[in-house]
Amino acid sequence: MTRPCKILTGENAVEHDLAVIDIGSNSVRLVHFRIEGRALWPVFNEKTSAGLGKGVGETGKLNPEGVEAALRTLRRFAILLDAKGVSDRIVLATAAVRDAKDGPQFIKRAKKEAGVDIAVLSGAEEAHLAGMGVIAGAPDATGAAADLGGSSLEIVPVSRGMPGEGITLPLGPLAAPDNLMLDRKAAKAWIDRILKPATPVLKQCGDTLYAVGGSWRALAHLAIAEADYPLRVIHQFQLSRMAAREIADLASRLSVVSLTGIPGISARRAAMLPYAGLLLKRLMKKGKFNRVVFSAFGVREGAVFNTLPEAVRGVDPLLSGAEAVARPAAPSPGFGRAIANWLEPVFVERDTIFGNRSPLIRAAAARLCDVGARHHPDHRAALAQELALYAPFAGIAHAERAYMGLALYHRYDGKKAPADDRVFLHLLDEETRQWALAYGLGLRFSAALSGRSEALLSRFSLSCHDRRLVLSAPQADADLVVERARYRFEQLAESLDLEPVVKSL
Repeated sequence: MTRPCKILTGENAVEHDLAVIDIGSNSVRLVHFRIEGRALWPVFNEKTSAGLGKGVGETGKLNPEGVEAALRTLRRFAILLDAKGVSDRIVLATAAVRDAKDGPQFIKRAKKEAGVDIAVLSGAEEAHLAGMGVIAGAPDATGAAADLGGSSLEIVPVSRGMPGEGITLPLGPLAAPDNLMLDRKAAKAWIDRILKPATPVLKQCGDTLYAVGGSWRALAHLAIAEADYPLRVIHQFQLSRMAAREIADLASRLSVVSLTGIPGISARRAAMLPYAGLLLKRLMKKGKFNRVVFSAFGVREGAVFNTLPEAVRGVDPLLSGAEAVARPAAPSPGFGRAIANWLEPVFVERDTIFGNRSPLIRAAAARLCDVGARHHPDHRAALAQELALYAPFAGIAHAERAYMGLALYHRYDGKKAPADDRVFLHLLDEETRQWALAYGLGLRFSAALSGRSEALLSRFSLSCHDRRLVLSAPQADADLVVERARYRFEQLAESLDLEPVVKSL
């Protein structure tokens, strides 16, 4: 395993490229990450469905056709990374190679033919990295991370930013007996028997199950399609225990053809969905979980996260991600931080929609306040909104994405309502939408007042006194409060139900 060079700490850490090749039972996947501070960006992602672990349970050996497909893929990945100049690489193999009698021979061939050094993870190591991946994507995660691969299921408690001691079980779809799902009663009994050793681990976990792995992501795609859920983002999508049971039952009733017609579900995954759904139901029952949260971050992200210095791991990933996005897009990347600090006294005691996370969500939105600067004025609002909703940010819930998206829309289009507001109506109540409007108008006013200059913004102050919104300006800078800035100030005050007052110092 190759470890990357030292990475600078802080939100403005330099970028660094690192590739992870994950040799799993179903597929061999390459993800090229660009690391910017705490933000992990998957800038290139390719896989081959080699089926390396097919039949390992019966023969004890890797699938011969899968071996050749995997080796071809590894040769291709090595050439790609050489051409890209990505020298820091982590190459991992999981349950199939770990359990197969001819796993060592495969590793030798991979070294000889593709020049890659493969680290074979033990079950405990795989569980640990799965937990680290969930934490990388959701630092406040508390519960159990469950990573369903082709051959195994890893379960590990996560709490306070660290994974506990996990367990690995032969519960992947490829490890299940042939035709198991033809008798659901027998399938339940088989799953429950294999799950039994996990009882001590499950007792340590809270009420939330974090589901990791392609089969469970496909189940989330089914749930999104069935509910016509307007935000098609898997990461942090969640279901109640009842909703998870219903979607698992639906997966067992639909044909492979029907499932394959749903966006995000391949034919290979569709065939595994009935089993994956039943396993999810049994796991939620055994662990007494009240909800399942789907994580797009797993072993690969955990492997990258594990290489970061402790100081970098402690940085908030949403702020780091917003900084990374703003840096190349905004003419003055530091302006977003300045706006956040400038507006916060007005909002800190009023907008508490997301509890103690409210200041963080506003700070992230402020850092993105100028991402539309290089776009055509007619499209800035829509593009900034889409960025907040769909960028692969970590550490953000769906409702928080919606708040940021709506605030950025209003930052560019003022009080005008979005043409397509389904996401906001579904995820935000009227009060939250009003606060998103107010914060967006605050960003809009700040930009107009200062010409997006940190130095000019610092000459003014904004405060609230006795139902009045007070803009304090030095007498020498009175000419900066021109008609456009004054109008936007009045709009902001109206959104806060305050009287606008301009005060000369």
